[in-house]
Amino acid sequence: MPKPLPLLSIPLPCRTKKIRRIFTISLFPIFLSGCLPYLFHLGKEQSSIILGREKIEDILKLPGLDLKTKQKLNLIQEARNFAIGELALNEKGGFEYYTKLNREEIGWNVSASEALELKSYTWWFPIAGTVPYKGFFDKQMALKLEKELQSEGYDTRIRAIGGYSTLGWFSDPVLSPQLSWPDHRLVGLVFHEMAHATVYLPGDSTLNESYASYVEEKGIERYYTIKEGKSSTNLQKFKKEKLRREVTIKLLQKYANELKTLYASELDSENKWIQKRSIMVKFKEEVIQKKLVPEEKAKEFLTREWNNEDFLGALRYHSGEVSFESLFIESGENFRQFHKEVKKLFELPEENRKQFLNKIR
Repeated sequence: MPKPLPLLSIPLPCRTKKIRRIFTISLFPIFLSGCLPYLFHLGKEQSSIILGREKIEDILKLPGLDLKTKQKLNLIQEARNFAIGELALNEKGGFEYYTKLNREEIGWNVSASEALELKSYTWWFPIAGTVPYKGFFDKQMALKLEKELQSEGYDTRIRAIGGYSTLGWFSDPVLSPQLSWPDHRLVGLVFHEMAHATVYLPGDSTLNESYASYVEEKGIERYYTIKEGKSSTNLQKFKKEKLRREVTIKLLQKYANELKTLYASELDSENKWIQKRSIMVKFKEEVIQKKLVPEEKAKEFLTREWNNEDFLGALRYHSGEVSFESLFIESGENFRQFHKEVKKLFELPEENRKQFLNKIR
């Protein structure tokens, strides 16, 4: 199911509603009055992460370093070098350092959407622009915001953060919770986050995340093919996961379209709610039928309440694969040229970018 969302940008986020507000230095005192506790929270935790960094090359020289940590850090170094040399990703994308955290999760993202419309609730961030999630390093703060949004009638979801990028503003370290990941996912993390530091359009999360996911998957395939050959065990694991994910995404798209049709209909709100619940049940039943979740987790999956944000959150990461693949081939399968072509998408009107991402086979 959907991968954890990244906390894309740390500086100066603030909540918005339907009227989007852009804060400037001249409005800073007003801005701080509503956001100071959140800013303090982010600044304190991000400073702790940056100040707690250690050079990976220095850690690897430590006597008595356990074999697992050594193997994972060596892998990250290799993946970073491959990202720069073979994938033409920005060397300022991080992964030169390591920070040990005193918690099992990096942080938590809160996302929300309209209850009877597939429309994300958004926040505005300097640098990152408008994004459909707000990140916290404290779960209780995330739960508090989710409760506020639920009281206003929004569909909500809290997700653990798998990784995040400060878009090259800092050299982002690998964080201790990430070292428990399987090797191919850790390699993918490096490629995904370094892609954000290479090409980024403020305010278009779906384009940004889908591009980074495409680079991640294409990069993993190339990395293991070159390093271990086509029979690579890691490559086979990745391909198996990718096939399952592709089936899941198609299913999500199918039911998202049903929801869109329902929400655009002339039914009253009460009947839309009834039909919405019915669509969610059908979706979950088909997921189980297609064996897209492990058998031991089927009962838990069926009892979990799905909502609009679950669909939006997943599709935010996996749109436009067909278009990106076509663009990659047109670029001669050269990553440096491919990144340049993706940047040209920034010049397109929003509607054209949506059409690019919504192209299907």
